[in-house]
Amino acid sequence: MESNTVLARAIALPALYYAGDAALRRDQRAVIARSWQLVAHQGLLAEPGDHVVEQVGDVPVLVVRGADGVLRAFPNVCRHRAGPLAFCNGKGARALHCKYHGWSYGLDGQLKSAPEMQGAEDFDVKAIRLPPLRVHEWQGLVFVAIDPETPPFDEVYAGIAERIAPIDLSAMRFLRREQYDIACNWKVYVDNFLEGYHLPHVHPGLSKVLDYRAYDTELGAWHSLQHSPIRDGGAMYGDGDAFYYFVYPNVMLNIMPGRLQTNRILPLGPDRCRVEFDYYYVEDEQAQARIAADRDFSHEVQEEDIGICEAVQKGLASGTYEAGRLCPKRESGVWHFQNLLRAAYAAAGAG
Repeated sequence: MESNTVLARAIALPALYYAGDAALRRDQRAVIARSWQLVAHQGLLAEPGDHVVEQVGDVPVLVVRGADGVLRAFPNVCRHRAGPLAFCNGKGARALHCKYHGWSYGLDGQLKSAPEMQGAEDFDVKAIRLPPLRVHEWQGLVFVAIDPETPPFDEVYAGIAERIAPIDLSAMRFLRREQYDIACNWKVYVDNFLEGYHLPHVHPGLSKVLDYRAYDTELGAWHSLQHSPIRDGGAMYGDGDAFYYFVYPNVMLNIMPGRLQTNRILPLGPDRCRVEFDYYYVEDEQAQARIAADRDFSHEVQEEDIGICEAVQKGLASGTYEAGRLCPKRESGVWHFQNLLRAAYAAAGAG
């Protein structure tokens, strides 16, 4: 692959990276499994025994708040014969019980009992525990990394909290989740998010709210920020700024006055993905008006993005597309993301 080290000469990622089972396996192994993944908001893990079940790449994951208040993450896989320790999110568990054969673990991952194993020679319950995974709480959100080589969390999210200050995301209340299953490769959706180039052509309503002339992109090591002053925000956004953060490889933080929207982009297949939208709001006197106006507007923008992303996927799969030049003024975020992908593929020996 061409290195694309100079933005003014940058070329988009070739179509072959957006189609086929090999592309999906490459992304799951080289990208998703080697990154910090957003798995929950802290409200789901507030008390001892509260737990969340998720999937990171090929690994089923269980995150649980311990009796000591410490948050821990483990593969959701019993050490006996790979049974699940939980099928769904839950509250107040006192132990983790395998749903297959009943082996029981403490909330710290230590095996406590294994029914009818008395006849097994050299079998020591105390010697068996669930392998820990890295977990991190930040701004009211919970993240997990399954690969020990994943960069430190503070390095990946460096500078975001300081950039948006005095906004405190952890003070916002979770309201609802919406999800969309889209007929495109997950990277098509990310590419689309990462540039405002399409705003005047795809999002006429959003273009009236954001100041396209002042719309700019800032690049960090592992994230990028698209930033715009808000104009004519009305009851929905009011006055202030819009911060659209993308954190490699598949997390988006859309931050506007009084509101946070997190997006998680999940590969479902070579040409299918799921986009999860979680909505958070500041509880103030404008909250109800903001929530009511926000819902329909956000759905409108999402439907516009779905339509164009599904059309782009068809273009990529047509066999007629050759990777085109990127716009240095408007597509630096795309260039940044695709170069991180190139580096990840090379590091994993994935071509």
